[in-house]
Amino acid sequence: MSQSVDRFSTRVENYIKYRPTYPVGVVQLLENECGLTHQSVIADLGSGTGKLSEVFLEHGYSIVGIEPNAPMRAAGEKLLSKFEEFTSINGTAENTTLSDASVDLIIAGQAFHWFDPQRAKVEVARILKPNGWIALIWNDRKLAATPFLEDYEALLLKYGTDYQDVRHDRTESTIDEFFAPGKPKLAIFPNQQIFDHDGLRGRVLSSSYTPEPNHPSFLAMMLDLKSIFDKHQQNGRVVFDYDTKVFYGPRPEISN
Repeated sequence: MSQSVDRFSTRVENYIKYRPTYPVGVVQLLENECGLTHQSVIADLGSGTGKLSEVFLEHGYSIVGIEPNAPMRAAGEKLLSKFEEFTSINGTAENTTLSDASVDLIIAGQAFHWFDPQRAKVEVARILKPNGWIALIWNDRKLAATPFLEDYEALLLKYGTDYQDVRHDRTESTIDEFFAPGKPKLAIFPNQQIFDHDGLRGRVLSSSYTPEPNHPSFLAMMLDLKSIFDKHQQNGRVVFDYDTKVFYGPRPEISN
């Protein structure tokens, strides 16, 4: 767990600038499907730099952000300082420090793959009210929707340090067990980012599995990235297409 907590510490600036936000439809979905109201208590597990919390805060909701990584937590606190309804806590998905049955909705954006699923499930069941809900959310980059995205995926497979181990599709197999005995529902929203070359460079460096400047493969990766950009750019831009996935369901039951 400590390794997953620390691995973004040197990537905070790029993460803030170059990671995608979340569609407004996510909030509307949880209002319609999970009974979310402005009186609901929401906990954002692995709140990071605040990207998911910000979407809810902008719609008038109150958020408790739980983040164990100090640099990311500080960045989130800075970003969200204009919102009085945001509270930041040093905690983890497995040990939130929140009180029993104190939360109506748990959200987790781009974070579930870093959790210990079984320990997090116990903690989620503890802090959720009996009629509470969970929503696991992430922006899933389309791997082969365009020739550019195919080449970008090949770059990550070539240079990524542990890319294949932490891809989101490796995590989805654990989701049913996390929600058991209930069954999660899945909603998908289109999402997109458009980058110039500097933005594309920042986007690749925001990922925890790519070589950093002191790595022997860093220069070669940057040269290949520039070649991919030059090959596919249109008017100096390339497009990242995502599926924003929302797995949501009621509070799980923990057997004794």
